[in-house]
Amino acid sequence: MALVVSVAAMVGWTGRPPYSPAPTETAPGMFVNPVHQGDSPDPQAVLVDGTWYLVHTNSGGQNVPVLTSTDLVTWTPAGDALPTLPRWADPGRTWAPEIITSNPGHYRLYYTAADHNSGRECVGRAVADSPGGPYRDDSATPLVCTPEQGGAIDPSPYRDSDGSLWLLWKNDGNAIGADTWLWSQRLSADGLRLVGEPHRLLRQTSAWEGPLVEAPFLWRHDGRLFLFYSANAYDRNTYAEGYATCATPAGPCAKAPENPILRADDVAAGPGHAAMVEYAGRTWLLYHAWRPGAEGTARPGRQLWLDEVTWEGGRPHVHGPTGSPQPRPQPVAP
Repeated sequence: MALVVSVAAMVGWTGRPPYSPAPTETAPGMFVNPVHQGDSPDPQAVLVDGTWYLVHTNSGGQNVPVLTSTDLVTWTPAGDALPTLPRWADPGRTWAPEIITSNPGHYRLYYTAADHNSGRECVGRAVADSPGGPYRDDSATPLVCTPEQGGAIDPSPYRDSDGSLWLLWKNDGNAIGADTWLWSQRLSADGLRLVGEPHRLLRQTSAWEGPLVEAPFLWRHDGRLFLFYSANAYDRNTYAEGYATCATPAGPCAKAPENPILRADDVAAGPGHAAMVEYAGRTWLLYHAWRPGAEGTARPGRQLWLDEVTWEGGRPHVHGPTGSPQPRPQPVAP
């Protein structure tokens, strides 16, 4: 027993089993998380002509790195979606990008960048004729910038069932010791301007949420509107994912009593900042997570995970984080 204790102390035992990297090969038709080993925080993906285009927070010297895949499992680096920042933005803090189709062949990228004038993070928008970019932002000022509220981060575009276009974001209140709120506001039909007034949806109120909520996105299932979000410190094991139900994109919203629906386990630490996709008639969650015991470290950083979501009694159930082989997403045979 003394020997066991001594060895445990030497390796820095944290109370969890040591992380085992995913095997590079699995049985045919199966995959193992993480699906991308490199640093890929705050992921979001869109499907265009049979190819998934995933963007994530700045990494490896790129403002908005792009990964592509045809199956949600095998991802290939595909350059920088936003190689040139607008004149209002300073480099080095380009976070949480998301893409939406404006019209066929026209794409909008919403992202967070460091505003030169205020010194806070603010939200920008850029345009391209290809989902992978290059996107261009010729604006002189950010789209959303609220320095008195700590700044604005984590933009997420959403097109509702009536065709209306919305933008969600978080005021970065934790940067100044203030509350964090998730906000929504209508966008113009071309996605380039805000319309009307912003709406406050929810803030941190539950113990599991800690000092903040962030990373919102909206999703409709069977006519019901769900607001998914992450909470707690991104570089801690306590970071997790929850959801609320909303009457409209402008609210009101009610948090789910079973939150969080995605939390750390023995194979993944601090899972969150997710994006939802549908493929082959099934719902999947793309999200980032740390290796247990490596929270907040630069390497390997926050890796990309993929797990299925099923809808049980009208509520989302995330089957993860998983660390064992599971069937790959498969297209439905004609």
